[in-house]
Amino acid sequence: MIILNMIFYKKGIDTMRKREKNKSIIQQVKESLDSQLAIGSSKHADKLAGCLESRIYSWDTYRAYLRHACDFTKWAKQEHGCRTLDDCRKYAAEYISLAEKIGYSPSTVKLMAASVAKVYQCSTESLGIRTKPRRRADITRSRGVKKSDKHFSEERNADLVAFCKGTGLRKHKELEQLRGSQLEQRDGLWYIVGVKGKGGKIRDIPVYPAYADIVIKCCQKAGDGLVWPHVSTHADVHSYRAAYAAAWYRDLARPVAQIPKKDRYICRNDKAGVTYDKVAMRQVSQFLGHNRISVIAAHYLY
Repeated sequence: MIILNMIFYKKGIDTMRKREKNKSIIQQVKESLDSQLAIGSSKHADKLAGCLESRIYSWDTYRAYLRHACDFTKWAKQEHGCRTLDDCRKYAAEYISLAEKIGYSPSTVKLMAASVAKVYQCSTESLGIRTKPRRRADITRSRGVKKSDKHFSEERNADLVAFCKGTGLRKHKELEQLRGSQLEQRDGLWYIVGVKGKGGKIRDIPVYPAYADIVIKCCQKAGDGLVWPHVSTHADVHSYRAAYAAAWYRDLARPVAQIPKKDRYICRNDKAGVTYDKVAMRQVSQFLGHNRISVIAAHYLY
C-alpha cells in the first residue's frame, strides 16, 4: 500500500510538472502576479500584519510588474532556452546586470528587479540581484530641454499650463478624467474634489491661488463635461506638477531657523546640507497624492 501511494504521488508530481511546462512562460508570470492581487485591501493594515511582500495593491503597479517580468522571461527564453519560471530564475541577476550595463536609470533597474522578485514572491537579494542606489542627480525626468518640447507650445497652450500649475494633477486618470463640476470653494480656497489617483486613493486638491482664475474659467466652461479630454503627449505635465509642489512648499515651509530639529529633512549627496521642513513636505505630498516625503525631495523640489 505504501509503495502504491508513493507511485501515485510521483505520478501526480510528474503530471503537475508537465502541465506547468505546457503553459507559456507569459501565462506562468500572469498567474503568479494574479495570485497576489489585493485591489481594495488596506496596505497599511497589511504592513502592520507583516504581509506586504506577496501583495499588489494597484492596477498600475500590476501592469508595470507584468510588463517588466514578461520582458525578463522572453529574454531568458531567447538567450537561455528557458521554458518555465523555474528555468528562468537562475538568470535573474544576469538580466538585471545587463540592464544596468545598457544604461537604464537606477529607478528603472530597481523596478525591473522588483518585478522579477514579485513573480517569485521573494526579495531581490534572494535572487542574487544587487542594484546601484538611486541618486537625485541621476533623475532626468522633466529636467532640461527635451526633444519633445519643440512639439509643444506653452504659449499656445497657456490655459493648460496654468491649469496644471494650479492643480498639480497627474496627466493620466486625473487631468484627462477631470470634470468641471469637481471644482468647489471652501473657506476662501478653491478645491478640485474627489480626484481618484494612484491606487484608487481619493483626495481633494487645493488650487494654488495664483492660478485660481484660470482654473475657475476652464471648469465653468466644461460644466459637467471633461475639462481636458485630450492632453498632448508632448506636454510636460510632470514639470507643472513640480511647479505646483514648489509653489505650495514655499508658502507652507517655515524659515530654516524656525524649524525644530525633529521636523528637519536634511538632504545628502548632490544637495548635501539643504534643509526642508518635513511638516510642509507632508502637506504637499498629500496634495500630490504621494505618501513619502522622500519622493517630494527627489522628484519635485528640484
